Amino acid sequence: MKKLLKVMICVLLLGLLMGAPCFAADLINVNTATVEELTTLPGIGPATAAKIVEYREGHPFATVEEVLEVKGIGPAKYQTIKDRITVGEPPAKKQ
Repeated sequence: MKKLLKVMICVLLLGLLMGAPCFAADLINVNTATVEELTTLPGIGPATAAKIVEYREGHPFATVEEVLEVKGIGPAKYQTIKDRITVGEPPAKKQ
């Protein structure tokens, strides 16, 4: 019984150590992030990340919710990423 308890504790500690980077992740600014940075978001692959970059070139994001305007990001995916993204200060529009 003691051995089983030790194994369970080790497994739990290992799980916490492996998951720690997820809890300490910085917010990703969708107005400035690279495609590579955007792909670190859950459910965002290279194609969707490229669409985010393409969208913001003409329409900098003023709110986090505006990512829903990007093709490929629906309500479910938004719920997954909304706490991991920010818009910061939108860049000035090009004239």
